[in-house]
Amino acid sequence: MKILILCTGNSCRSQMAHGFMKNFDARLEVYSAGVAPGYRVAPEAVQVMAEKGIDISKHHPHDVREYLEESFDYVITVCDHARESCPFFSGEVKHRLHYPFPDPYHAPGGPEAVMLVYREVRDAIEKKFNDLYEYEIKGKL
Repeated sequence: MKILILCTGNSCRSQMAHGFMKNFDARLEVYSAGVAPGYRVAPEAVQVMAEKGIDISKHHPHDVREYLEESFDYVITVCDHARESCPFFSGEVKHRLHYPFPDPYHAPGGPEAVMLVYREVRDAIEKKFNDLYEYEIKGKL
């Protein structure tokens, strides 16, 4: 099962979803990318995923253009900007899903307030992607 998860910068939300999906089932072929990729994964995203026992510290942002000629079982956008800016895939895409989450990268406040937002977004991503895995993907493997 081949899955691509997209957001704007590929530095927070898509990276967290990527980490969760690989953690749910190592047999999944999971990729993440951005329509305007950043230069690194947000350290806060790495930290909150480590709190769940998932290491995304070696992940790097990728540009969606790297994957346009490939086929995927699922292409999942996790923000409205990625959904609106998503280019055409010349490879087959069996399922397109959109699960928008707030961008924790731009959370206001001091370090504690920002980390709270990262944890809230992480937990929402975990629930949504766990439901997708349990109720739709797992039975197809």
